[in-house]
Amino acid sequence: MPQVNVLSHPIANAELSKLRRTTTTAKEFREGVNHLSLILGLEASRSLEEETFIAESPVGPFTGTVVKPRIGLTPILRAGLGMTDALLTLFPDAPIYHLGLFREKVTLQPVEYYSKLPSSPPIDMVYLLDPLIATGGTACAALSMITDWGMSIDKVKLLCVLASQEGLDHVQSEFPELEIWVAGVDQTLTAQGLISPGLGDAGDRLFNTLHA
Repeated sequence: MPQVNVLSHPIANAELSKLRRTTTTAKEFREGVNHLSLILGLEASRSLEEETFIAESPVGPFTGTVVKPRIGLTPILRAGLGMTDALLTLFPDAPIYHLGLFREKVTLQPVEYYSKLPSSPPIDMVYLLDPLIATGGTACAALSMITDWGMSIDKVKLLCVLASQEGLDHVQSEFPELEIWVAGVDQTLTAQGLISPGLGDAGDRLFNTLHA
């Protein structure tokens, strides 16, 4: 899958291993997701177009650069919130368009309950944020919302911490031109739609609601 980019970095591997452990606290889990999201954001931004300008340093003139495209961040509630601050570190002026989707427990189908997308896109590129791609249904639903909004799929980057191979295949089959960045891929998806060995429910672990 040429559009799927899997991180290959010792620090990313160590962070993902920490996230998998049942003994990892909510604080440590949030920190790990933030660290991996920052790495994913940096790697996914390598090809961004730059615009040059001339300015003065304390010693003399120089040619500088800024990122040319206007970037928008679209976290899928609620787990996508855990990735947002890291991307804001890279794109501090980026607008944030929250999408509310949850997976129905019996059918495993995505259900939309919230959208903060404005009437038309005032940006050039979207970073869609969701820590887990399990079945791929939620990601596909969010991508459909974004393309229906008016964004071309080649102007969308999907960033996630962990995915199942089946989920990636599903997303790729529906959106073959989509660029995906992921820190790790597990081969197994359980009958309940859980990634195995996975890392559990990312939302519950981020917000310490495992027993709520």
